[in-house]
Amino acid sequence: MNLRSELERALPALGLALIEAQVTALMDYLGLIQKWTKVYNLTAVRDPAEMLTHHLLDSLAVISPLRRQLDAMSAPGAKRRLLDVGSGAGLPGIVIAICCPEIAVDCVDTVAKKAAFIQQVAVTLKLGNLRGVHARVENLKDKYDVVSSRAFASLVDFTNWSSQALAEQGIWMGMKGKHPAQELAALPASVQVFHVEPLSVPSLDAECCIGGRWDGLYSAPCPPHPLGAPPLPAQNTNCAPPVETLLACEQGDTLL
Repeated sequence: MNLRSELERALPALGLALIEAQVTALMDYLGLIQKWTKVYNLTAVRDPAEMLTHHLLDSLAVISPLRRQLDAMSAPGAKRRLLDVGSGAGLPGIVIAICCPEIAVDCVDTVAKKAAFIQQVAVTLKLGNLRGVHARVENLKDKYDVVSSRAFASLVDFTNWSSQALAEQGIWMGMKGKHPAQELAALPASVQVFHVEPLSVPSLDAECCIGGRWDGLYSAPCPPHPLGAPPLPAQNTNCAPPVETLLACEQGDTLL
């Protein structure tokens, strides 16, 4: 199997048009995962073809919705910052850094060797917008427009531990292996759903979904609201300005 050809064939289905240098960077990144995981055990997936589908393609699936959402919140040309929590091998943070050079990406992990790998990827691929950070997310002082995670923790723990890192009007983006009904139900009342978007991942018998959350005080649940649309007005005059929360689910989600 020609992995580069498989990647290039998958891009249109993901709504992406990457330049040749970005495709090359993604393939080089895949090669670095294969090399480093032999020593550092970055991922349980060892087969390169499975790495492509289970790691690269499902991370690429969030790029288009993320861009739409950031475009809706940003002034043209605005520089945005993203924090990828429990980044491990750099998924989806490194993929976002490659595809979205306009976003400054910090990938944080409590395991030093994983943060070191991410930093090595930044140096090797000359990604000036990527940084590996060895720290606990609770201890970070910087503010980010997007805080993401992939199979990191429950949604309650993820949003709670990273809340101090979220900038005003920032978004969370959490990736899950299936629709996390129980985790969603456990979120506090101040966090409410406004949108779910199924996403197909090429070469995987699975779906992703993107769900939005508004963090604010509402007298009634938020109505359905398209991803990337302007913010909804508060339900009453006592409502604080909402902070938008973006949640993503992947692999095996059956939510329509």
